[in-house]
Amino acid sequence: MKVLITGAGGQLGQALQAVTPVDVEIVAATSADLDIGDANAVRSYVATSEPQLLINAAAYTAVDKAEGDAETAFRINGDAVGYLAQAAKGAGARFVHVSTDFVFDGAAGIPYVPDAPTAPLGIYGASKLRGEQEAGEGALIVRTAWVYGSRGANFVRTMLRLMAERDEIRVVADQIGTPTWATSLADGIWKLATAGASGLYHYTDSGAASWYDFAVAIQEEALALGLLDRAIPVLPIPSSAYPTPARRPHYSVLDKEATSALIGAPAAHWRANLRLMLREVRARG
Repeated sequence: MKVLITGAGGQLGQALQAVTPVDVEIVAATSADLDIGDANAVRSYVATSEPQLLINAAAYTAVDKAEGDAETAFRINGDAVGYLAQAAKGAGARFVHVSTDFVFDGAAGIPYVPDAPTAPLGIYGASKLRGEQEAGEGALIVRTAWVYGSRGANFVRTMLRLMAERDEIRVVADQIGTPTWATSLADGIWKLATAGASGLYHYTDSGAASWYDFAVAIQEEALALGLLDRAIPVLPIPSSAYPTPARRPHYSVLDKEATSALIGAPAAHWRANLRLMLREVRARG
């Protein structure tokens, strides 16, 4: 099977390539190779590539910046998804799109099922919701959350840097979600795609945590692996003490029961996958 991955240079795009199933030929399109916001370029690139499956791992993910840059956010997260979906259809390819927990407002207090009402709080979430709508019938849409990997800019790598540089850090403790290792997410996407799934599915690692819980675990695991030389105080703070341009859901845990039933097992717990990711960081030096 020939698969075109857009956003191939990002942390999810790289993870998808790292865990590619056997008998799959990858066409990896980075942002330098293809501007997915250009309808004509997308149509030409997909037609030339002739994929049987198109996985869109590209996204505008600057949540706070999006509040002042709605045009770009909607171009990449909304309009471009429609261009990719149409091009995939024209090539006879199935289409997979990755979305986010930020399509919810966090008011439910229980894990969100795929058909739960959406109510994004900001531009980023609204643009991603637009992308879900643009993906069209027959697409596989996989919502995920709090993605991190051993490469790229993400919460884990930021925490490791700050913990090495500072004498203490303060981390928000009243936003609850599920940390998700990019490699785990990539594996889940491949399993859903190769099973022929379509419609809305949720995939994250198992469990739930606050950003504070996540930071504490990062320090503990990093110390155990020798990635940090000393422990520093990690102090919990409310969101109100760390104001940001974009509002974030206070609770965005996703219900994954339908996904687990289809692929045969739930994902590993987020802390177990955090440990694997940090071992990967250590192995790279």
